[in-house]
Amino acid sequence: MNVTAMNISRLILSADGSFMIFGRLLPKVWCYALVGIVAAMVVIIAINNAKAKKIAKSGCTKRGVTPKDIRRRGVLYALCLAVLFAAVSVAYFSDVLDINNEHAADIRQVVSDSSLSAEQRADAIVEKMTVEEKAAQLVQDEYASSWNAATLLTYPLGSVFSGGGNLEETHETAEQWQERIGSYQDVILKKTAPIPIIYGIDAVHGLGKMSGAVVFPHNIGIGAANDPNLTYEMGKAVAEEMKLAGIRLNFAPCVAICDDPRWGRTYECYSSEESIVTSLGTAFAQGQLDGGVMPTAKHFICDGSTVYGSGFSQNGTPLDRGNSKITEEELREVYLKPYESLLDAGVKVVMASFSSLNGTMMHENKYLLTDILKGELGFEGFVISDYLAVDLLSGSNLEEDVALAINAGVDMLMQPYAANDTVRAIIANVEKGNISEERLDDAVRRILMVKIEMGLFDDPWQEKVPHEIDAVGSEEYRNLAKTLVEKSLVLLKNNGRVLPLNSGAKVFVTGDALDDMGVQCGGWTGAWQGQTEAENPDCIVGTSILDGLNEYAESYNLEIITDEARISEADVVIIALGEKPYAEWMGDTDDMSLTGDLGLAGNEEAIRMAELSGKPTVALIVSGRPVILTEHLNKWDAAVMCWLPGTEGDGIASVLCGETDFTGKLPMPMYHSTNDIPKEDPNLLFNTGYGLDYGWNTVM
Repeated sequence: MNVTAMNISRLILSADGSFMIFGRLLPKVWCYALVGIVAAMVVIIAINNAKAKKIAKSGCTKRGVTPKDIRRRGVLYALCLAVLFAAVSVAYFSDVLDINNEHAADIRQVVSDSSLSAEQRADAIVEKMTVEEKAAQLVQDEYASSWNAATLLTYPLGSVFSGGGNLEETHETAEQWQERIGSYQDVILKKTAPIPIIYGIDAVHGLGKMSGAVVFPHNIGIGAANDPNLTYEMGKAVAEEMKLAGIRLNFAPCVAICDDPRWGRTYECYSSEESIVTSLGTAFAQGQLDGGVMPTAKHFICDGSTVYGSGFSQNGTPLDRGNSKITEEELREVYLKPYESLLDAGVKVVMASFSSLNGTMMHENKYLLTDILKGELGFEGFVISDYLAVDLLSGSNLEEDVALAINAGVDMLMQPYAANDTVRAIIANVEKGNISEERLDDAVRRILMVKIEMGLFDDPWQEKVPHEIDAVGSEEYRNLAKTLVEKSLVLLKNNGRVLPLNSGAKVFVTGDALDDMGVQCGGWTGAWQGQTEAENPDCIVGTSILDGLNEYAESYNLEIITDEARISEADVVIIALGEKPYAEWMGDTDDMSLTGDLGLAGNEEAIRMAELSGKPTVALIVSGRPVILTEHLNKWDAAVMCWLPGTEGDGIASVLCGETDFTGKLPMPMYHSTNDIPKEDPNLLFNTGYGLDYGWNTVM
């Protein structure tokens, strides 16, 4: 390397505290070491200056050494230290400083050769890559508050993603997202393997981690609406808002067929019916693809069919990450159908499930991932692991687990906290022959093909990506979300036609789900498990149910009362009940009642207050699953399943007021009790497909 070519004027301190050379960030540890060396040099010079002053003051010299000699010696020692540090730095960061080396230039030439087909370009790049560079492409690391672009200097990783995180990370603007992701490309593209990263996130019902984004109903509500055209528009809208942030990979849709609502991921499922799951999952994915975002089909396969009691023992979950007992015939006739449809639509990323099938963990199931998915179904994209799932495999250490996953057919490993160790584990496996170079090349080629076909090589900073919107939270998308809320509502009961609300009515409203965006949005919205506004007032911005009722009150001549002392004045009482936000693990339960462990703290009091009032009562159920209502349903005149509606709560008010009618149908059955769930002939409260409208006047 020609060190003299370094232009010191281009050495600047980056925004995150790392140094930048030639537009490349150096790790903070190097920056801290540099500061330490400078401090040591200052100390050495200061000590020798102090000695020189002492000698000069005393007039005594030792062996003819003058104060001037002492000062010179201090400067010499300091310079020697600086030269030593510079030599070590140059040796360690030679690949960082030498951005025009022959190897990188060869790859850049292939990358920029637009005359090559996608297949030719991918093959040519793989041929020129080192084993280290190939291994890095197979690993995905997670952004966190302490993570910065300099991290990518160790290895040029194939991908970075944002996980569930927490609500404190949800208020960054689209511009802030773009700037951060762009800084990652800045580093990667000037490294020895100039291959752009692809950034991923769980925008399962909207990009809830971005300030102002529209949050749509969760999948269970979309299943109740069962409108493929609107679901397509939803997928496209989510893609458009994702592109404003610079994010092009979405870990959605989940196409699990939910057989047991006690599962904490029930709300991520469209239905217990394969046909509904296939139709809506494909519609959402097609909208994403047409919007310029790559969706992910997950979780392959049978994740919604685990046997109760077989769940992840380390966390005490009865269903999540458990084992499914499915016959080959059932697998092919039911559970593969959504994936076949998604692959036909053009989905090029599939996420393996944490769960097992007939005792074999999916992440090491070669028969399903390679023989069926890649072989029989002809899947040409890449398979990605779930969050740290590789660490749970049957190997005795990370190196063995990595080999099991990759040899089974996993191409990209989602390994936060262990990304660099995982790269080294892949390299070690290849060197030992535990992973063949042919398999390594196959995985890299699959990843490169997706990036090339998405245009990331030709436009890594996404400056040419078309946009239909210029800001998040547009009125068009909020209206779309509101319409989906309206269509998702399922009217379970409407005795005496208490709904729609009569003009001039005085309406008393109460309940913990009435005015809480965290409850409305549920888990996987900003934070992984979600949070109530009571837990975190700095929650998602949107329109609550109460906001919606107040908005419609003037138009429909309603008086909305929230003062408990005035409940006797009311013509009708509305109680908004719900579940605490949750996701997998914490959402698994054997108690699906509204007053159980996962019910909101105020549910019981709201139910009691309405009953004591003697007024006609409407119960709004805000939940991620068809909860058990047997104990309370007879106390209410009307009951509405609202699911997890997202940010547009005014969609509930519009239907209650009769602006639009009820059209939603149950996407899965409602049981009398949890004891009925595993039975072959269960006692159902309501069947799948049940739902009333204003043309009915039923008596329970």
